[in-house]
Amino acid sequence: MASIDISGVKKIYAGNVTAIHSLDLAIPDGELVVLVGPSGCGKSTLLRMIAGLEAITEGTISIDGTVVNTKEPAERDIAMVFQNYALYPHMTVRGNLEYGLKNRGTPRDEIDRRVTEAARILEIEPFLDRRPRQLSGGQRQRVAMGRAIVRQPKAFLFDEPLSNLDAKLRGQMRIEIKRLQRNLATTSVYVTHDQLEAMTLADRLVVMNGGRIEQVGKPLALYERPATLFVAGFIGSPPMNLIDVAYLRDKGVLALPDGTDLVGIRPDTIQLAPPEGPHITLNATVELYEPIGGESHLHMRLDGNGQLIVAAVPARTAVTEGAETALYVSTADLHPFNQETGRRTD
Repeated sequence: MASIDISGVKKIYAGNVTAIHSLDLAIPDGELVVLVGPSGCGKSTLLRMIAGLEAITEGTISIDGTVVNTKEPAERDIAMVFQNYALYPHMTVRGNLEYGLKNRGTPRDEIDRRVTEAARILEIEPFLDRRPRQLSGGQRQRVAMGRAIVRQPKAFLFDEPLSNLDAKLRGQMRIEIKRLQRNLATTSVYVTHDQLEAMTLADRLVVMNGGRIEQVGKPLALYERPATLFVAGFIGSPPMNLIDVAYLRDKGVLALPDGTDLVGIRPDTIQLAPPEGPHITLNATVELYEPIGGESHLHMRLDGNGQLIVAAVPARTAVTEGAETALYVSTADLHPFNQETGRRTD
């Protein structure tokens, strides 16, 4: 196990295209950090620089206190799990698990011990004599993780490992990866564009945008107090509603910091009955009632400015499309932002 320290790291490609802008990030020993953001935000580039698959233009990356900028990937003592599994199709599962250890000259009895233990942890013992083509996508991904586990590396790097799986399998594998990381307590960096994956897996979440870090913190902390408009819109499904402060001035008790011109409202904080304490009242017309199981989403147009907003309400809420509805939001649930700076104002 080891800490990973990223200091002033920059990546510039040919043509003076900057993919990573002077980035700093400290990952403590044993932590699972998830890098999340839209396509092209730099998360995979950063992961590949940690792995040694991309050169660093500026700055340093240290693993276990040793600067690894000039070290080859094989010298960094990390194991990487890819989205395409990267298994050898002509080898059995056992052969895939053993391959890296054999190349390192690991003694036979130690190879057997590690393979047996990894197969037990991942529940792939029945598949050891099969070839990858005989396995399902989820089973292949377990084998790919097993190949990483037997290495006993200082850190695991995951590059969107679940993106090729269907929704049900992704949910199952998220649980497996979280359980595995907790049991092994190995420092892990996980890249995904899927915010549900990010929220459920991460000890700490790193939201990236345009090659920069927007915010770092516990997943729920980012959800409950986004530092920027980008994080407010990216984290959360449905995303946060953003309303012009001028529209809200006469809607109830509203005391906001100077410089606030946008107010964010999470869909799940909108209520259909007045809450206790200070609150604002909005009037809207329901355009679409969307039942999704445990809750329903109301897509509504605000009276007066016509903005479309979304409320997440309990399932079977008695609201009909076309109805005019009063909405209530506690002032404690308002998120003030400045549109020009893109940052929170409180």
